[in-house]
Amino acid sequence: MGTSPMPEAAEPGRRLPRARRRQQIIDAATRAFARSGFAATSLDDIAAEAGVSRAILYRHFESKTDLYQAVLDSACTRLAAATGADEFTDASIDGLVRVAAEDPAAFRLLFQHAAREPEFRQAMDRFRADMTRLAHKHLSHAIPDPGWADWAAALVPTVAVSAVIAWLDAGQPDPEQAAERIRRAIGGVIAAARDA
Repeated sequence: MGTSPMPEAAEPGRRLPRARRRQQIIDAATRAFARSGFAATSLDDIAAEAGVSRAILYRHFESKTDLYQAVLDSACTRLAAATGADEFTDASIDGLVRVAAEDPAAFRLLFQHAAREPEFRQAMDRFRADMTRLAHKHLSHAIPDPGWADWAAALVPTVAVSAVIAWLDAGQPDPEQAAERIRRAIGGVIAAARDA
């Protein structure tokens, strides 16, 4: 499994640049929120994880909600960069697996925890709708029946994400083959829709 990086400490008498400190806090908050969820994680928990004071947190984020949103935004940005943003290709699955392997806490937070948080549910529903829209854009050419194309577009992102989470849960076996195996699972959905 991936390892959690230790908080980055500045040399004695030197402070981290603002952008690096902000990222350090986001990384620590990702780990803390993934462990305990939004409601059960306090700003003190995050400050301890980051190795900073609560005052430092407030210099960078207005509230716990603001920090959680920054964590989600960071995870979404990394995911979009790794998977091709608005284009879905075979390499998108490689990117999905790579992002999950590099930061399992952020991946789980984004796909398992955030949708359960009432304050973030609407944003996560939009995120999932965007994934379905992107899948439909890609699949509508391969699946002639519009109803089955809609079905596959709704199912493919769910299969991909669930397959990656199951792979993480299994201890990331055979990482060189993980993306190919996930592509085969997705291919089964596409074939079922195309052959309907």
